[in-house]
This record gives sequence, structure tokens and C-alpha cells, in this order.
Amino acid sequence: MNEMTLIIDDDPSFNAILVRTMERRGHPARGAKDATSALELAREIRPDRVVLDLNLNGSSGLALIHPLLESNPDCRIVVLTGYASIATAVDAVKLGAIQYLAKPVEIEAILSAFEDDGGPDFDVAASDEPLSVDRLEWEHIQRVLNENDGNISATARALKMHRRTLQRKLSKRPVKT
Repeated sequence: MNEMTLIIDDDPSFNAILVRTMERRGHPARGAKDATSALELAREIRPDRVVLDLNLNGSSGLALIHPLLESNPDCRIVVLTGYASIATAVDAVKLGAIQYLAKPVEIEAILSAFEDDGGPDFDVAASDEPLSVDRLEWEHIQRVLNENDGNISATARALKMHRRTLQRKLSKRPVKT
């Protein structure tokens, strides 16, 4: 029997397309669009593989890694993000993800990540150039957001920033290095 894959992404179109593509490739898959339904589904189907979006409606998908692994300790988790940062890549792997890939991503890269036993490999480009102040701010915000389990209010307090200002910064694409 093929391994069951759970797709957790709050973008309904991307979620449905990825589920269909996995199924066409012979990998049974189910989709969830939020943390609550994802954890319920994980307890029900005990997935062997999980594709997890880093940003779920403004909350950190990283907070789901531990409960997903509790549901199935052998589960292999690949984190996808449109907001790649070295800080969140390291955090994802420390929490138990096997791979961290930046969107847009090809299905082959996801499938290869599940098959690769060589350990984590970050799909985050490193540069010889120093990071800009804006990029350093973005990286710091992502780290503090993760430390607060995706809680915007707690993160804003920790950063001594108004919650709406933080939400505005998070809604923008990350700045380039």
C-alpha cells in the first residue's frame, strides 16, 4: 500500500492541485486548510508524509510539527514557504521536518524530499553579500514569531511593536537580501 500524504495549506487552489497531483502520481493524499482540521485528519489517517505550509492564515505552521509527529512518529514532514528564511528553515528541521522548500516548488522536488534519506537540505539561497537591514528585520520577526508559536499579539509585545504594524509587515513579501 502507498503511503498516505497529508497536504496542509490554507490556499484552497494550491491545496487541491497538490492533492490531485499527488494522487495522479500514485500517492494517496488528503488536504486540510487549517490547523484544527489538519490535526483532526492526522489523528484519523495517521499520514506517513506531510506537506506543511509555513504560514497558515497568519499562524506558524511550525507549531503543527510536534503534534503531527505525536500522531505518527515515523511521519516525514516537508515544510513549504513563500517566505523562505534561514531562521525558519533551521527551526523547522530542529522541530522534526525533513526538508524546507521555497515556493514555487515542483512536485518532483517534494517527492524527492520524501525519498531523500541524506538529511535536511535547505532550499534557501545563501549569499556572500551581507543582509540588508530590512532583511535582518524580517529574519528577526520570523524567529520571534516562531518562538511565540505563531501568536501575533505575543510576538508584537516581544518586539515592542503595535500588533497592526506587525500584521502589516507580515502581510508583505519578505525583502530581498
